Amino acid sequence: MSVMKTITLLLALALSAGGAYAQQSKGGQQGGNARSQQMTQQDRQRMRDDMREAYRDRDRSRPDRQRQMSREDRDKLRRDVEDANRNLRR
Repeated sequence: MSVMKTITLLLALALSAGGAYAQQSKGGQQGGNARSQQMTQQDRQRMRDDMREAYRDRDRSRPDRQRQMSREDRDKLRRDVEDANRNLRR
């Protein structure tokens, strides 16, 4: 094997091992704190209520959706746009 291939292989192994080591150490730290990070039933309910309220507020702030245009309205709009484009070209 050439020297460049060897160096490339060692570099790839070192980089992949570093990522695996970082994941392993991160998971180990969470194991001890898992009990303190759990939410109580009241906290979960409060979060659900907050999310419902946020979605309600968001829906209120949105304008009403436009109704779908009828075929006649679409055809009229298309004709109007085509006429306006023709007038611009003149």
